[in-house]
Amino acid sequence: MRVSLKRCYERSIMTNPLPCRPGWLLYDRNSVVRNLTTVLLIGCLASSLRAADLDGEPINYAKAPAHNAVARLQERIEAGKGKLTYEKTFGYLPSLLRELNVPVSSQMLVFSKTSLQQARIGPQKPRSIFFNEDVYVGFCQRGDVLEVSAVDPNLGLVFYTLDQKSPSKPVFTRQQDACLICHGSSATEGLPGNVVRSLYPDSDGFPILAFGSTRVDHSTPLKQRWGGWYVTGTSGKQTHLGNLILEDKTPPEQIDNSAGSNVTDLKDRFPLASYLSPHSDIVALMVLEHQAEAQNRITRANLLTRRALYDETEMNKALGRPENYHSESTESRIKNAGEPLVKYFLFSDEARLTEKVQGTSGFEHQFPQRGPRDGRGRSLRDFDLQHRLFKYPCSYLIYSTAFDALPVLVKDYVYRRLWEVLSGKDTSESFAHLSAGDRQAILEILLATKPNLPSYWKSGVR
Repeated sequence: MRVSLKRCYERSIMTNPLPCRPGWLLYDRNSVVRNLTTVLLIGCLASSLRAADLDGEPINYAKAPAHNAVARLQERIEAGKGKLTYEKTFGYLPSLLRELNVPVSSQMLVFSKTSLQQARIGPQKPRSIFFNEDVYVGFCQRGDVLEVSAVDPNLGLVFYTLDQKSPSKPVFTRQQDACLICHGSSATEGLPGNVVRSLYPDSDGFPILAFGSTRVDHSTPLKQRWGGWYVTGTSGKQTHLGNLILEDKTPPEQIDNSAGSNVTDLKDRFPLASYLSPHSDIVALMVLEHQAEAQNRITRANLLTRRALYDETEMNKALGRPENYHSESTESRIKNAGEPLVKYFLFSDEARLTEKVQGTSGFEHQFPQRGPRDGRGRSLRDFDLQHRLFKYPCSYLIYSTAFDALPVLVKDYVYRRLWEVLSGKDTSESFAHLSAGDRQAILEILLATKPNLPSYWKSGVR
């Protein structure tokens, strides 16, 4: 095994919460290996097996060349067409954000010890995360590396580190096992993807395991979000777990975090001058949570479909069937790959807002400007923030390269199902949250802004 047991624990602690007795149980840095060896060994072996599956046909995750924003940047640097500039305080961070077109307003600050460089993270020195629809960049104070993940159309999420201690020659190092322990685990169905969690941190930033944690996406109620994160912005009477540090043994059900909600200034919590931005924007956090799971479901649809078609090709050879024969089993697997993506794209089960949410960094004004608009000025990036996240509840990731790269059969399935819902043919409970006006507006926006839609979208006949 290439990853030590102790490192396995440190990097998988939030993905695979361990069984523990009730009470005040913390991550004990001195005794954890002794007490939890058996459980961790099983968890690490399971993760390794999942990674091994990814490395086989037809995915070849470890060996297949990457085609994403980071790989392209490295190519530009090597060709002399791109450049990263090293700065004393932040290293390559400002230059990298500029090269990847990642807005500083997207900054979010997490102070729980739940990542690669956990020793450098805590309430007084949170880790900053920046993102756009293509990449995520993590920065720690005096960190050895920048942590970068990029959305790859063929591979899902691909992980890199950029050495902050070598200012003369920036080189992205592609990471495998260490990152997949968390990002290719049961939390992501064994596929390389995003993991966003909310938990209960102590005064040092260590998660309190006895209190559990929550996987977060747009369906998670606000009251369960952002534990272990700093949050700037207002949400009215809607409380959340942001800005919360537990100093005593108060059980979760008795915690009142009203003082941690509606915080607009973090100056009394840690030195703001050590960060590119003084914000950890609530709207950026909400967008991240939607986007992270949407990208996971795109990856899932892609890789599961490719696996199904590969298996069918092998079966057709063995049984002497035509190469293009599709069995009912394969069709069922494609449906299983595509339907969760359809539901998530259309915000089924989205947690409703009861009051206005407003950020502090300007992210909510900048983000809508990055997407296409129809002739009436409407965009899938337009925010609502009063009753739900977006004004037109269909994911902007339908424009992404990863979506466009989906295998034809599953993309056709997704397009057909989207059309059935938006045209009013499917009014089932999963899509009851969409009004007739919502459906019509989304349909019109997509017809005006999304190239290469199936012809029946325009004719209205399927």
